[in-house]
Amino acid sequence: RLFRAGFAESGAYNRSLTPFGFQSERRTFWEVPDLYAKMSPFWYANHIKDPILLMHGEMDDNSGTFPIQSERLYMALKGHGATVRYVTLPNEAHGYAARETLLHVLAERITWFDKYVKHAQPRTTTEAAR
Repeated sequence: RLFRAGFAESGAYNRSLTPFGFQSERRTFWEVPDLYAKMSPFWYANHIKDPILLMHGEMDDNSGTFPIQSERLYMALKGHGATVRYVTLPNEAHGYAARETLLHVLAERITWFDKYVKHAQPRTTTEAAR
């Protein structure tokens, strides 16, 4: 396996929630559903085995990354038994601005990676191959 743990912030994890295009993609979900699925980690939640920390600003008003994106990925991961933590950031939009929030984000990341990477037990050869 490539990773021990990861984190994702304010992302677009299910492109079917932006069905009329995203970034430079102008075709709709109904025109290219396979592309939307390929670009959506949500559709692969059953394959995500390593611990993942999700963070999202509660006031994110970016049309492609509303908080529902993180909420749904969190629920999908939990439903498949993954180790996942979802942290919402009050009064923050897509880009975090408050000093307290930035310190909170850093503390969450450090705690997460200390637990799942720095202090993790070494993987066996079998575990590493999965």
